[in-house]
This record gives sequence, C-alpha cells and structure tokens, in this order.
Amino acid sequence: MASPDHVLVLDKDGVQLTVDDSVATVTLTNPAKRNAQSPALWRALAEAGRALPGSVRVVVLRGEGQSFSAGLDRQAFTPEGFDGEPSFLDLARGADAELDAVIAEYQEAFTWWRRNDLITIAAVQGHAIGAGFQLALACDLRVVAEDVQFAMRETSLGLVPDLTGTHPLLSLVGYACALEICATGRFVHAAEAERIGLANLVVPVTELDGAVQDLTSALLAAPRDAVVETKALLRGASGRTYEDQRIAERAAQARRLRDLAGIAD
Repeated sequence: MASPDHVLVLDKDGVQLTVDDSVATVTLTNPAKRNAQSPALWRALAEAGRALPGSVRVVVLRGEGQSFSAGLDRQAFTPEGFDGEPSFLDLARGADAELDAVIAEYQEAFTWWRRNDLITIAAVQGHAIGAGFQLALACDLRVVAEDVQFAMRETSLGLVPDLTGTHPLLSLVGYACALEICATGRFVHAAEAERIGLANLVVPVTELDGAVQDLTSALLAAPRDAVVETKALLRGASGRTYEDQRIAERAAQARRLRDLAGIAD
C-alpha cells in the first residue's frame, strides 16, 4: 500500500505504480509466485509507463518478496494458458503476422524504461530469471542485493530472449560473454554481475532500499534538461561515428547554453 507521500496511480495484474513528485516506483506485487510474469502483467507494465506524470524523473522498479522476478509463468505453455488469454501453443499455430504483433505487444512492457526523459533503476534481489532478467536489463541502472541470481533460461526451453534483453546485455558485457550467458542459461551471481558490468552496485539485502534511495537522490541533484541531453547523447553514441558524436555533442551543448542564457530556439 502506498505511503501518505506516494500517490497510487495503478494497481492491477501484479503491478503497482506509485508516484512521489519526481520519483515513481513500479512494484511487482505477486511474491507468492516469485513475481512470475504473464501477458496481463506485461500489459499492466506498459500501462504504467503511459500513466507516468510529466513530473517524474526517476523510476524505480522493484519486486516484493524474496525474488525480483522468477521469469515467465510456465502456465503460458500449458494447453489452457491463462484465463481469457490464448495459450502460447495456440499463438504458435496462428499466422506469422498475428504472432509477430502479439510478441511486439509483449515487448512494449520492456521498452519505455529507456526513454530519454527518465532514468530507471532496477532494485534486484533474489531471482531475476528469463523475463525477469530482461526486465532488469530494460532499466538504465541496476542496484542488486548480494543474493541476486541472474539467468537467461530461454534457450533451455527451446526459445530465445525476445523481450528486448539481448541488446542491453550485449552492450553491457560484450558479445562473447552475452552469448555464453544466454546459450548456457547459467546463473550469474552478484560478484560476477558487478565485475562484468551487469550491476552498478552490489549491497547486502537489508541495504538495497537505502542504496536505491541514495542513488535516486544523486540522480535528482543535476538539472533535468542536462541529464536528459546527456542520456540521449550516451544512448545514441553506439550508433554514431566518432565525428557524428562530436557533432551531436556540440548541438546538445548549444541547446543547453541557449537555455541557460534564456535564449529561446
């Protein structure tokens, strides 16, 4: 339940969104199932992104209980699937365009976290498996507890990671490491996660919330427009040449200088 300082914006299908001025918190709220994911949860996550007020600068993603998210609920692969939902087996029998559209809809839960006007932080404890790992990867930053266990288990099920996790994983750890993690499905624990760049910070479980609060405060200290421009520069850098990045930096700085001088474009 939201505290008096937090406004409850959304609470449905295992997802809760609360907002306190410039900070929003998205919480996975089904600890009894280790926050296993479903299409309904994905739609709720996408709705949370659309419901964010313009005042929000930082979004914290967390999971209730001992695990961040144990990944896709295996009920998706049963013939009956979820109530009111086509089973994944039924989807596989459909037309190519229909299947592609459904997967694209599922991916929407994982895309908005990288918006340039937000900085998103995953506070990860316990299991972050498959879709749970990809949800943590969707965020800009990851603060993890010492008991964290990341794993990309899709290949063990005969599948591929398709919830936008491959691009950030490759960017963070490089091709060889990303391939080995995905192809073996092995667990990556806290010390390794920090060493290879998956985790920005590792803390004891009891200190996870405090560490996220400290990081959030630090992120809010700089002027918003400067942070937005900087994030946009960094996100676009991998797709630009060195010279194109120089040009982008100059253009961004010109906008900032004119803004600080009170000169409108």
